[in-house]
This record gives sequence, C-alpha cells and structure tokens, in this order.
Amino acid sequence: MNPKKAEFVIHNKSGLHTRPGAMLVNIAKQFKSDIQIANVTSSSKPVNAKSLMKLIGIGVRNGQTISIEATGEDAQLAIQALSEGIASGLGE
Repeated sequence: MNPKKAEFVIHNKSGLHTRPGAMLVNIAKQFKSDIQIANVTSSSKPVNAKSLMKLIGIGVRNGQTISIEATGEDAQLAIQALSEGIASGLGE
C-alpha cells in the first residue's frame, strides 16, 4: 500500500484547538486507513489523527503547516475528505 501524503496550512484563528480538532478527528474516523498527522512547523512526531488528545498535543496554531499521511485502502479518499474539512474551516 502506497501512503498518500498532503500538507495543509491551518487558518483557524485559534489553530487546532478542541472544536476544529474534534471535527478533524471525526473525519479521520470515517476511514479504515491509518492516518498520521504531524505539525511540520514545529517538527512534531506524527500522531494518530483519530485521537483528539494526541492531535491537541502537537499544538497546531494559526498559520502553521500540518502534514497528513494516510495508508490503507481508502487513503486517497481520507486525504480528500480531510482536505475539504480543513478548507471549510473545520466548523469555525
């Protein structure tokens, strides 16, 4: 399985705090693929995108870049859905 990878700049005023973080986790949970997310700006280690506590732990702030890597049968769909969620502001 080829991992699918994409980078996104977060434009939420307060970064990926609880509410937009939970939206991102909920999108990730819809897919079977293993989805890892990292804060490129602060060079964080990748964490499970399906865990809100781990996502909050990488401290993504407004204007920072995240990297999302999905591995599995629906990896491309997962990246696409996450991309659309981020583009729509994750509920903010």
